[in-house]
Amino acid sequence: MSAQELVLTEVVNGVLVITVNRPDARNAVNYETAEQLAHAFERLDADSNLRLGILTGAGKGFSAGMDLKDFAKSRIRPRIGNRGFAGLTEGPPAKPLIAAVEGFALAGGFEMVLACDMVVAAKDAKFGLPEVKRGLVPGSGGMLRLPRRLPYPVAMEMVLTGDMFSAERAHQYGLVNVLTEPGQALVGALTLADRISENGPLAIQTAKAVINQSLDWAQDEMFAKQAPLIKHIFESEDAREGSLAFAEKRKPVWQGR
Repeated sequence: MSAQELVLTEVVNGVLVITVNRPDARNAVNYETAEQLAHAFERLDADSNLRLGILTGAGKGFSAGMDLKDFAKSRIRPRIGNRGFAGLTEGPPAKPLIAAVEGFALAGGFEMVLACDMVVAAKDAKFGLPEVKRGLVPGSGGMLRLPRRLPYPVAMEMVLTGDMFSAERAHQYGLVNVLTEPGQALVGALTLADRISENGPLAIQTAKAVINQSLDWAQDEMFAKQAPLIKHIFESEDAREGSLAFAEKRKPVWQGR
């Protein structure tokens, strides 16, 4: 497989679909794959015509995480600068990113899912952080993000046992937004993306930024910290267009500014 084929990209109605294309290796991520993923996320943020992204895997699974066989040979970890594992886990894109999960998302593959903003998964999909079974820990966000997505005892169970976790159970706890029939996760993700894309692009990106940054804000200072982050929204052309469109009972034509 040539380097150009490790990650596939396709634009669908303003949504950048990013596919890890190593099905014969369970979509495990080596350094070259991480590089191409990082480029795809950079493209997502740089292109004003793109509203959001979807991350998925080719074939029967999302990703098994780091390519351990490749790492054993090269001793090169699939980390890209300050973006972290897979060019994603420590520096997600500014625009929303949806994970579309079929089959399995394990170890670093599940940490990639946790770095996304929303998750659509097939009913028979499985998640897992099996690192402790190998004497390791999930250091690419699993121990940091999972307790923010699941109740503390459930997150501890998942990390400390290393056992698989069904998509249906994950959906019950709110970790998965939408469950689909097997083979339909990408279709479900595109449907969710269409719902988001109808809204103001500047507002969408700003809302993501405020939600992520505000997780650690103290209650007595949260509005003061929010104010400078949203000031430009109320002064934007999109805000004016949204109000006019509402008054005129038509769909808004967003400018992204």
